Amino acid sequence: MVTIKSKKEIELMKQACKVVASVYEELEKHIKPGITTLELDQIAEKKMRSLGAIPAQKGYDSGIRGVPKFPSSICVSINDEIIHGIPSKYRVLKEGDIVSIDTVALKNGFNGDAARTFIVGETSKENKRLVDVTKQAFFEGIKYAIPGNRIGDICHAIGEYVQSHGFSVVREFQGHGIGREMHEDPGIPNYGKAGRGIRLEPGMTLAIEPMVIQGKSNILELEDGWTIVTEDGSMSAHYENTILITEKEPEILTIL
Repeated sequence: MVTIKSKKEIELMKQACKVVASVYEELEKHIKPGITTLELDQIAEKKMRSLGAIPAQKGYDSGIRGVPKFPSSICVSINDEIIHGIPSKYRVLKEGDIVSIDTVALKNGFNGDAARTFIVGETSKENKRLVDVTKQAFFEGIKYAIPGNRIGDICHAIGEYVQSHGFSVVREFQGHGIGREMHEDPGIPNYGKAGRGIRLEPGMTLAIEPMVIQGKSNILELEDGWTIVTEDGSMSAHYENTILITEKEPEILTIL
C-alpha cells in the first residue's frame, strides 16, 4: 500500500533527508586515496548522530535465513561492486577507484535515503562517463515524477537513457517508496514500459535510484550475503535521492 504523507510527516521526512545530504557533504571531504571504507563508515555515523539521527542500515535484517544483519552504518561499494558493500578496515581506497555509497538516516521516525558515486582522484574517461550517465539517468526519470503520470513513466525514462549510452541497468534491484519504513510501496525498477503502474499523487515520497553497469547486466551475490557485484567484472555506479511528489514539479529532499 502506497502511503500519502501529511504536511507534518513531510516536514519530518525533510529533516531526515537533510541529515543524509549533510553526511555526503562531510564524506566528500574525506574520499581520497589511503582512507579505508571503515573510516568512511565511522565518519558517516558520527555525522548522523551529531544531527540527531541514527543509521537506519545498521542492524538491518534482510529477512533471508542465514544472512547476518547488516553490520555497518553505510554501504560502500567499490568498482565492480554495485550495492551493499560492507565497510572494512582492509578496504583502502586507491587512485582511480569509483566508490558508490548508500546512506539511510532515521530521524523523528522517518527515513531519508540517497546514494552517490564518487571518483577517487583521477580515473578513466569511460568511468567518468559511467558516473555522469548514472546521475543524469535519475534526473531524466524525475522529469516524469508529476501528478497524473505513472510509476512506469519514470522507470522507462531511466532505462531508455542508460541504454542509449551503451550501459546496462541492474534489473534485480530497484527504487522504492520510503517514509516510516526504509522500503515501502511502490517498487520502482530502472526499466519498464511507460504508462504502467500506479498513478503518482502529491504527498508520495519515493527513493529513485539508477544502478548502472558498464558491461552486461548480469550480477552475482558474494558469500557475505550482501555485496552485489557485476558478473563480468565491469564497473558500476549508483545515484539516488528521496523525492516528494508535489502539485507541480518533484522536490528533491536529499540535496542541501
